[in-house]
Amino acid sequence: MELHDNVAVVTGASSGIGQAIARELSAAGVRLVVTARRAQRLVELQDSLGGPCACLAAAVEDPATPQALLDLARERFGRVDILINNAGMVVSGPVDRIDLEELAQMTRVNFDAVVRASYVFARALKAQGSGAIINVSSVGAYLSSSSMGAYSGLKQALEIFTTSLRLELKGTGVRVGTIAPGTTETEIFERMRSQGMGVRADQTPPLAPQDVARAVRFMLEQPAHANVARMLLVSASESA
Repeated sequence: MELHDNVAVVTGASSGIGQAIARELSAAGVRLVVTARRAQRLVELQDSLGGPCACLAAAVEDPATPQALLDLARERFGRVDILINNAGMVVSGPVDRIDLEELAQMTRVNFDAVVRASYVFARALKAQGSGAIINVSSVGAYLSSSSMGAYSGLKQALEIFTTSLRLELKGTGVRVGTIAPGTTETEIFERMRSQGMGVRADQTPPLAPQDVARAVRFMLEQPAHANVARMLLVSASESA
């Protein structure tokens, strides 16, 4: 896909991997619609980019958000070509202390919201006969570790869902895939550290968000007949 002048929607764009993806795609000439909860962060990102960018401050798990993003892309740029479902959160902890309401919120953000957005955008992209959906998964989808069962289970479910959607859309011109980053230094780890939780990035030299962003750009820049269905990107120091 030639990225210049395409229109991409990126969720969770206020920091970390989502922000790095937005910057990488903007540098490739992509017009952007970015969303996250923190409006000021989105405005700061918008102001720092060299290309066109529209912002929507919203909760990704709100059922109205996917359609609002699609409508905004069409209103500002006349079309949409790419959806990057990046927004996510991590909730972990031992069975006797983990917050069940936080687990429910993680399910809404990490899986329910991605499924809804994928379907809303898949319908639009299928109708126009072209486009791409990339869902950001995690190395956690392939690992089993104590206190991370719900997170890993959701990411594995996301992998299965995305594969099913890719098969359903074969031959339509819409490409679908996942990228599963290994340990990547983001604000999520800062929150975990503040709660006294162990962080893999403190034991293993992590990826940078820009590493993941470059991989996403590689996936999108493949020719129309090629679909990177699944990418696992880990630190050279990480075993997974």
